[in-house]
Amino acid sequence: MKRVRMDSEMEDCEDFSEEIKGLEAESPRAKIAARRSLVFSSSGFNAGKVESAAAVASSPKVNRITYSDRFIPSRSSSNLTGFALLDKSPSSNVSNVSHGSETREDSAAAYSMLLRTELFGSDPGGPMVPSTPEKLLGGSSRDSARTPMSPTRNLFRFKNEHRGGAGACASPESPFSLSPVGLDVALAGTVTSPRKAPRKIARSPYKVLDAPALQDDFYLNLVDWSSLNVLAVGLGPCVYLWSACTSKVTKLCDLSPNDGVCSVGWTQRGTYLAVGTNLGEVQIWDATRCKKVRTMGGHRTRVGTLAWSSNVLSSGSRDRNILQRDIRAPEDFVNRLVGHKSEVCGLKWSYDDRELASGGNDNQLFVWNQLSTQPVLKFSEHTAAVKAIAWSPHQHGLLASGGGTADRCIRFWNTGTSTHLSCVDTGSQVCNLVWSKNVNELVSTHGYSQNQIIVWRYPAMSKLSTLTGHSYRVLYLAISPDGQTIVTGAGDETLRFWNVFPCPKSQQSAVRNTGIWSLGRTHIR
Repeated sequence: MKRVRMDSEMEDCEDFSEEIKGLEAESPRAKIAARRSLVFSSSGFNAGKVESAAAVASSPKVNRITYSDRFIPSRSSSNLTGFALLDKSPSSNVSNVSHGSETREDSAAAYSMLLRTELFGSDPGGPMVPSTPEKLLGGSSRDSARTPMSPTRNLFRFKNEHRGGAGACASPESPFSLSPVGLDVALAGTVTSPRKAPRKIARSPYKVLDAPALQDDFYLNLVDWSSLNVLAVGLGPCVYLWSACTSKVTKLCDLSPNDGVCSVGWTQRGTYLAVGTNLGEVQIWDATRCKKVRTMGGHRTRVGTLAWSSNVLSSGSRDRNILQRDIRAPEDFVNRLVGHKSEVCGLKWSYDDRELASGGNDNQLFVWNQLSTQPVLKFSEHTAAVKAIAWSPHQHGLLASGGGTADRCIRFWNTGTSTHLSCVDTGSQVCNLVWSKNVNELVSTHGYSQNQIIVWRYPAMSKLSTLTGHSYRVLYLAISPDGQTIVTGAGDETLRFWNVFPCPKSQQSAVRNTGIWSLGRTHIR
């Protein structure tokens, strides 16, 4: 009987070993489950063996594993470093994974950098480079020692907005942003081309002309540059012409000893020159033949400013009147414009020849149309004489004006809507204004107390350059026909030529004649 029982137990053991061998090809999870079922359900074991198995199962050294039908992945082997969500763990398995995926991270570095930029923004304090998770999340060595899923560590962190700092980005979000999720400026260091360098403007004049007897009088206008590239300058009782093409100096006229030149102005074609005198006359000269064509009266005292509009010449005088003269008519003038209560010292026609702006020593700025004898617009914001006047060639109805010593401001006006647009305090007397034809910039010349020349970018009115060199007030200003060069004159009896504006975009830069534009100092008479 005992023999039969032993044989039965041996058969059960053999069956158990065969089942164990059959489980070797299965997964470890199936093996453990099968072993547990065999241990606790096998009928061949005796009570002592069951007690032994129960003791092993209840032992504190053995961890009981509970399985379910849900698959929970292990994030320790996931590669989240490209998204800067987790810290690097010092454990060996994470380091092995990161080491094994170095080539894959290198190939996707550009994409990861762009993705981080779009989602989290870029650091304005420095260039954007692929960073480790510790750098991106601001962690230290103590933080990196924590496990990746540490509850004391946030997966996502929100960056504080930088404002007002020296390295902060102060520009708001552009309404024309091309990015679907963030600012375009965030990609400035990665995908955009390098910022264009600002245009360099020479700080010194490239040519200086001596101009003896050039008067230091704020209310006169003694320099003008023609469309044929000839400069006219009034020196005492004489008018001299300087050709920028040949550097030749020609004496155009010499008034009587008791008279003097107070203003000069070229026609738009550059063939005739108007000369305003101290005795109140306006003379028309043919520059090619050096011959006086006509003399016109009407003013009782000096004619300090002139402005051409096709065949109509406007003249302003100390007698407070503006006379409109049609050189085709036999009369000396066809209209008298009355409005100023003091000397008229500034006159400018708009580029479409529809509006005339006038400034006076009464601190007033008036706008007239072609047929009016009374001003259609009156601006009284200036607190000093208004001599500097310039119309914008880029925007219809945009007018700039500058005030004298007590005002020191450049103001902008929209004559179409009769509104004051903006005001800039320059810190010194504004003597002249001229607008560039090639770019949306303008130049102002100044007197007391800095005697400087400033190049401005409109409408921001940011200073592109400040030029110095004159020792007296820079009272005279003219621009070359190509729109690139300005000439300034002052009571220090010099004319200085400056390259301040670029050439037109459609025009290729040409090599200048070294004999004409060479550096040096010559005499204009």
